[in-house]
Amino acid sequence: MASLKGKRIIVVGGSSGIGLGVAAAALERGAELVIVGRSGEKLKAAERTLGPGGRVRSLSADMTKEADIARIFDETGAFDHLVSTAGTPPPNDPIGQTDMDFVRRFVDNKLIGAVMLAKHGGRMLKAGGSMTFTSGINKDRPPVPGGSIVSAIAGSFGYFARALALELAPTRVNIVSPGWVDTPMWDELVGEAKSGFFAGMAARLPARKVATPADVAPAYLYLMESEFTTGETIRIDGGQNLI
Repeated sequence: MASLKGKRIIVVGGSSGIGLGVAAAALERGAELVIVGRSGEKLKAAERTLGPGGRVRSLSADMTKEADIARIFDETGAFDHLVSTAGTPPPNDPIGQTDMDFVRRFVDNKLIGAVMLAKHGGRMLKAGGSMTFTSGINKDRPPVPGGSIVSAIAGSFGYFARALALELAPTRVNIVSPGWVDTPMWDELVGEAKSGFFAGMAARLPARKVATPADVAPAYLYLMESEFTTGETIRIDGGQNLI
């Protein structure tokens, strides 16, 4: 297993949620972090959370704008690993009521954004480095009704990684597939109902709890450190795909 000490890691979506959890875990391993997000305010808050020490830098970027994504890598320079946890609340209407403009924005942010990260990140990624993207439980357990779009996008990431792992070799490309994780997005999606949703899911999960970002961060660390894992999707969902 390769060490992360002194390695430069770009975490897209690193201002909150899973991305912030990955950044904190990598920082503990001795890495240098560049965290990327849309909100400058959230990025500054994340820097304060991660603490002083000079090993964290933040960059603001819109994942739907190619010029922003290209700028991330121009400003960062050579780096060792790319992690993307970026996302927005997904479409959840029944297919007959789908707002196509909303769907296009979601696809642009999640899937097209990942394609652009791979396009521009590859030119600055050091030999032996990796790219790790994020899918999710909806590919295995689609919500009904309203899960078709997010399931299609989440499912596509596994094939995306398999093809990129061949095209970009020896750069390693992998996917992490979390289940439910307690992040600020849930507050946006369901508000005060979150505690009830989580209690119900925790009772059903074999792990008997809903994950925190710290619970799923080790999967991302493993994929950065494992020099012999590529083209894979790693589930870390507390057994949610089984129920």
